[in-house]
Amino acid sequence: MEKGKISALQMAIIMYPTIVASAILGVPSITAKYAKTDLWLSPIFASFIGYVTVYIAYKLHKLYPKQTVIQFSELIIGRFLGKILGLLFLFFYIKSAGEILREYAEFIVDSFLVRTPIIVIMVLMVFLCAYIVYGGLEVIARAAQIFFPLFVFPLLILIILVLPDFQFKNIFPILGDGIWPPMKGAIVPGGWFTEFFMIIFLLPFLMDKKRGMKYGMITAFAVMMTLVVVNLVVLFVLGPATSSKVYPLMNVARYISIAEFFEHFESVVMAIWIVGTFIKISVFYYVATLGTTQWLNLSEYRPIVWPLGILLVVFGFWSIPNTMEIERNSVGVFPLLGVIVQTIIPLFLLVIAVLRKRKLKKTKSS
Repeated sequence: MEKGKISALQMAIIMYPTIVASAILGVPSITAKYAKTDLWLSPIFASFIGYVTVYIAYKLHKLYPKQTVIQFSELIIGRFLGKILGLLFLFFYIKSAGEILREYAEFIVDSFLVRTPIIVIMVLMVFLCAYIVYGGLEVIARAAQIFFPLFVFPLLILIILVLPDFQFKNIFPILGDGIWPPMKGAIVPGGWFTEFFMIIFLLPFLMDKKRGMKYGMITAFAVMMTLVVVNLVVLFVLGPATSSKVYPLMNVARYISIAEFFEHFESVVMAIWIVGTFIKISVFYYVATLGTTQWLNLSEYRPIVWPLGILLVVFGFWSIPNTMEIERNSVGVFPLLGVIVQTIIPLFLLVIAVLRKRKLKKTKSS
């Protein structure tokens, strides 16, 4: 089983690109369809579910500090129902990892490597992620630390270089149609914020466990601010055309032209997204591997790393049979499924666990 230890800061560095990677490309377009000029408000509303999810995960961790949800669910609702619930969590994370892998491969093939078979892109990414997952949680944390500057600084440079093209008037009118449109636009990014529940698989391995909730909340706030800034940048540059773009940040990068020398910054956006997606798939992969090991009561997780990698590729083709299904899944399926599996079900587990603890205390006192 996992013997590595990480700090709360490393947990935050792992979770930040895990959430942001999927969001920075597609969220502006998705939120603009509902919120229009108020698309920058949607991540603020969506972040509340992230704070709630972090709180639920940390409270469950406090009750069962050395176990993950796969293990303590059996103690809360019984062995049989706990095994079924654990299988549900594993199915969700394996399926989600396959979908992220397929989305990554589709983006690379459609935008850059148009003649490369998609299976090659998927297998190569799974091979890289399997290698880092095989090394354990400490290796994932160190890789996230190394790639974190490569994820953040290019994004900051991109924003600075595109400043001359800003049209600040595009932000008006603010709340012209009321508060409901930006709240509708928050539904999809809210699904990504529920991914903070994955800290339940990291908290047992923290060296400074008391800081787990603090850094979880800080990370949720950092993700929210990043999405707000990205949405504002896209709005200031593209204006009403934002909703018609598939990857608005890519279109924004094409506006950069300095002395007719610094151009074609789409490659920078691609690099940011690839680095973030690599960390994201690795985290989902690790969670699925660790969870499967605990569900099967195995003593070592490394023997199942490579078989699960094959399963990720299979789920990538099975879950999303064609390109059209990517947007449908991102908008119509994942947000609802994410809230149910990663927020509502853990909330019920927390309520049941707290009630059982209180009942046990009353029984002992009487």
